[in-house]
Amino acid sequence: MQRSDTLSRCVAVDPATFGNSHWGVRPLLTRAADLPRDFADLLSTQAVDELLAERGVRAPFIRMAKNGSLLARDEFLSPAGVGAEIGDQVDSAKALAAFADGASIVLQGLHRLWPPIIDFVRGLVDDLGHPVQANAYITPPGSRGFDSHHDVHDVFVLQIAGHKHWTIHEPVVESPLSSQPWTDHREAIADRVAGDPHIDTTLAPGDALYLPRGWLHSARTTDETSIHLTIGVPALTRVDVVRAAVDRVARQVSDLRTSLPIGIDPTDHATLEAEATKALLAFADELRDRAHEWGAGVATDLTREMATRTRPVAVRPLATLEAMADPAAQRVRLRHGLIATMSDDADRVHLHLTGRTISFPAICAEAIRHLVDGGDADVASLPGLDDADSAVLIRRLLREAVVVPVTS
Repeated sequence: MQRSDTLSRCVAVDPATFGNSHWGVRPLLTRAADLPRDFADLLSTQAVDELLAERGVRAPFIRMAKNGSLLARDEFLSPAGVGAEIGDQVDSAKALAAFADGASIVLQGLHRLWPPIIDFVRGLVDDLGHPVQANAYITPPGSRGFDSHHDVHDVFVLQIAGHKHWTIHEPVVESPLSSQPWTDHREAIADRVAGDPHIDTTLAPGDALYLPRGWLHSARTTDETSIHLTIGVPALTRVDVVRAAVDRVARQVSDLRTSLPIGIDPTDHATLEAEATKALLAFADELRDRAHEWGAGVATDLTREMATRTRPVAVRPLATLEAMADPAAQRVRLRHGLIATMSDDADRVHLHLTGRTISFPAICAEAIRHLVDGGDADVASLPGLDDADSAVLIRRLLREAVVVPVTS
């Protein structure tokens, strides 16, 4: 996987220190003065206005909330006139009225909508090795968001404009999963936030705050409009490893797929406990005996899971078709972020992508390996093939959206 300097834009410590001392463990507050650059290139007040007024943003890419509750969609959405009658598009006049009345605007999924954030998120995926998403929160003066709560994913808060005050408390649930929302722990949270906070500070433009999942937080604006990006990281966890192992055992060990005995009384706790213990011990035995054997398979399953949670850079269809017309003139590389693995048999090499496998003659193996390993190539430099075969392969890989033309 490629690496970028995107993480260094969010934290003032080196990546190794961040990984060892903060990732998933402890918050990190970084002031603008300690960062190499601010976040003005990612979003601005003008960009927010452009998204709301000119880009036809649709639900669920936009929502609005007030006093911790979501507004009904008809309070800020409507059709956009002839040729754009779809009713879930942002109505900028309605959004203005709701915002002026104290509602916050949430622009969701900006890693799919706004080019600077698309590139930023792609870089952070490279650096973290986990899925990443991006939302923007535009909050009017004097507004308070949700009561203190935890998220079930890590976040980087990047302050874009205005100021926002954050209060951070230690978790009541360590490293919560999506099945452990904060709403299940309201009483414990109320008790925790009655004590002294871990962080109590106001973020100014260019400041950044990293919060591991589970850390309690609440935020409020000052006397000006605030814009911040929340970069969410729904990380792969060791529970995902265990789930992948369970799925693999289920596919390969028939004894564990057998039905429980007939006639079990669901109120007979002792019998159910005995059956559960028996199954768990059998599962543990399988893992103990075959953990090393199945490690590679579980790793493959995790690769597939990561691929379903992330997207490679988009292809440009017209530019790609133009490149296909003259493959001999193209220098190409693997699509950035495309997760591709290879296997082979006697006379074919197979390229495994998310949801599909493409097969090629075995003579293409060296050339495909060069590209999968991150190398650039053109017809003359693609290893293992003559110019004619290289041109055929490049055209095929362009058509399959595996490679893209190198433009710089």
